Amino acid sequence: MGVLPPYDRRREPRKPVDLSLMVWGVDTQGERFLQEAHARDISLSGALLSGLNADLKFFDVIGILYGKKKARYRVVWVRYDEMGDKMQAAVHRLESDACPWLDLLTEDASQTSPPTNHPTP
Repeated sequence: MGVLPPYDRRREPRKPVDLSLMVWGVDTQGERFLQEAHARDISLSGALLSGLNADLKFFDVIGILYGKKKARYRVVWVRYDEMGDKMQAAVHRLESDACPWLDLLTEDASQTSPPTNHPTP
């Protein structure tokens, strides 16, 4: 019997990146926070955030500012990083908000799509 690949519930492709961005919200103690963090594995609807100082919990709503674009995201899961001092959080964008890094995703898609051949008259 062979080893089965892990089940991936993701519905859309992820792009591995290291984006510096601002995150704000209310932590588990009810305190407001604003801090710089990093996004990895971005997609149209979500990302993996790292470097968070704020304690977050499942279902919290946070704001993300990337460049001049912002959006609200719901926390899907949280855990401590490998060092045990910063938080990582998987987040999912609220449908009512536009994706702040859409340009990065469409830029990547246009570079990987095959060129179209147009017949010459």
